[in-house]
Amino acid sequence: MTSLDKLQSADFLPCINQTFRIQLNGSGSVDLELVNVTEADSMRRPERAAPAARQPFSLHFLGPVSSQYLAQHIYRLEHAQLGAFDLFIVPLGPEAGRMRYEAIFA
Repeated sequence: MTSLDKLQSADFLPCINQTFRIQLNGSGSVDLELVNVTEADSMRRPERAAPAARQPFSLHFLGPVSSQYLAQHIYRLEHAQLGAFDLFIVPLGPEAGRMRYEAIFA
C-alpha cells in the first residue's frame, strides 16, 4: 500500500489518462480516469507555518459515462504503478456526460 504522505504531484504526472480502480463494497468496481494534476499555488501555507513536506496539489478524475456517481467519501484506489491507497474524493459535477471528481493533497 502506498503512503499518502509521501506522494507528490510528480508521482501522478505519468499517470494522466490512466485508470484508477475503486472497489465498491460488494457492488463491483468503478474506474476513474486521471485527467489533470495541478500544483495549487493558492494553497501555499503562510510563511510562519511549519514547512510543508510537499507543495499542495490536486487531482481531477473523470468517472464512467453513467447517471450514477460516487458520493463524497474516502475510497480505496488501485493503480498498476502506484499501488493501493485511500483517498478522499469529491464529486464536482458533470462534464461531457461523465462525473468529474477532485482529490486535494495539502
